[in-house]
Amino acid sequence: MGGILIIGAGQAGASLAQKLRAEGYGGDVTLVGDEPVPPYERPPLSKAYLLGEMEKERLYLRPPSIYDDKDIKLLLGTPVDTIDVLKKSVMVGVDSLCYDQLALAVGSLPNRLPHAMSRDLAGIHTVRTLADIDRIRPRCRQGAQVLVVGGGYIGLEAAAVAAKLGLKVTLVELAQRILSRVAASETADVIRAEHQAHGVDIREGVGVECLTGDGRVTGAKLTDGSTIDLDFVIVGTGIRPDTRLAEAAGIDCDNGILVDGFGRTSAEDVWAAGDCTCFPYNGNRLRLESVQNAIDQAEAVAANMLGAQSPYVPVPWFWSDQYDLKLQIAGLSTGNDRVVSRVSEKGRSHWYFKGERFLAVDAINAPRDYMVGKRLLEMARNVEPAQVQDPDADLKALLKA
Repeated sequence: MGGILIIGAGQAGASLAQKLRAEGYGGDVTLVGDEPVPPYERPPLSKAYLLGEMEKERLYLRPPSIYDDKDIKLLLGTPVDTIDVLKKSVMVGVDSLCYDQLALAVGSLPNRLPHAMSRDLAGIHTVRTLADIDRIRPRCRQGAQVLVVGGGYIGLEAAAVAAKLGLKVTLVELAQRILSRVAASETADVIRAEHQAHGVDIREGVGVECLTGDGRVTGAKLTDGSTIDLDFVIVGTGIRPDTRLAEAAGIDCDNGILVDGFGRTSAEDVWAAGDCTCFPYNGNRLRLESVQNAIDQAEAVAANMLGAQSPYVPVPWFWSDQYDLKLQIAGLSTGNDRVVSRVSEKGRSHWYFKGERFLAVDAINAPRDYMVGKRLLEMARNVEPAQVQDPDADLKALLKA
């Protein structure tokens, strides 16, 4: 076969394949995915699709015919078993696929409850794939009781949709508050209050001791000694990079597949992009879990596979929709020692600083604050805390200073 082989038919893999063609690459492009459906968007799965507001076909990143039009060979429902980096081939069942260059866009895997906690009972769900959501949808009948485990974005978004569908929702977060790793307490306060206003029972500093039931989950014993009855469980405790193929092939991994600034792995002619990678960032290493990173890094890697030699230097950004709240985040708040709040009638934003250096912004129903903060980060322009704290100050003026 030869040409470029891409393992992983998600956002990163599809973006990489499309970019190769857009850059004029005329060789073979093969996109291998273990799911039996064309590449699709994940964010709407646990929101519009679960709510019944979006048909399956609207999830697809491109009409399936576009891959034929662009001469991109799709191998779907085709798990890759092994990679041989010396022979430059991969095994898919009994078939061997050869490559000139290989790109790993294998994404991430959802964290699951340990066996001692879950006891392998039926009715325990994750929210990662289309098949996951198709299993959850029939369970979401009005009045059903669901336990959501995890108070990060995944768990909170699932709880919001379940509440909208009329379920009785209990959410437990083992940390002392929701969003403890990713957002300021001020942001968490707003999100918590909105959930509670919609009837969600949020229990912080509380985890699951064990689930109970006979074959299928019917209850839970929590770490505070309380028990609850339930019909099913949604586990939203985060994701981890899928490094299984890379590790088995001897490719260097540490909190993801290690790549250089151009997307190259430790193996010759093997590249990686998306959730599965850990790349250089500001003198350290970073792994990002976002759609935009999957797209941008994949497109950068595609160009570099064709000789561009352009390092990938992102400004991380994320979003989360819950009820009527739109949370938008730009930058990384890790290491901050000061949070400045800007509050208006329509929304609010929280600006993170380390000393006098601006790190990140959380904006809740404040799209202008978010866009200015994101642009400041892209321009590598600093801002003083007092300049953003005044709700009457013109933030756009900061871009002209």
